Amino acid sequence: MRIFWILGLVLILASCKSTRKTSSSASNYANYQENLNSSLPKYPDYRAVMNSKSSIESAESTEAIDGQLNQVQASLISKNKSEPYFSGYSVLVYSGIDRNKAFKTRDDLAMNFPDLTPEMQYQQPRYLVKVGKFAHKIEAQKSFAEVKTQFPTARIIQDRFQREEFKTLNELNQENAEGQN
Repeated sequence: MRIFWILGLVLILASCKSTRKTSSSASNYANYQENLNSSLPKYPDYRAVMNSKSSIESAESTEAIDGQLNQVQASLISKNKSEPYFSGYSVLVYSGIDRNKAFKTRDDLAMNFPDLTPEMQYQQPRYLVKVGKFAHKIEAQKSFAEVKTQFPTARIIQDRFQREEFKTLNELNQENAEGQN
């Protein structure tokens, strides 16, 4: 037992002796230098580049680009008109499988909001009652705020609409017949 005490004391003294302060001062690192030029990215002289560009741009900036803008705008309009559908937003007032409730919701909408035209769709197995065809969500906010007072479950949804130019005569007649039900 006495040997364990002596051995423990020797270990404690040895460990205390091995922890000594390292003496280093800032003067040892005062003359340290490292060259990082080989690893840094190379950039051109921006003053020379700006001077050369400004003389070129001053000659080009006086020309009008209205013709080019009109041409691009006309091509975008023709491309958009050639597509039969466009994406937008509508206000969904009712979505469910109960046909009678869908018709009642449509009739209540027409009665309470005469300026809005409710539209009923059937997507198997559910009926949808929607209001409006809006290109942007902000446009749907006004109708949504009005409808939300009477129908608290109403919400704005993304929708896809067919352009009037692409509806055939048969589809137009069918829509008129549906309105008479």
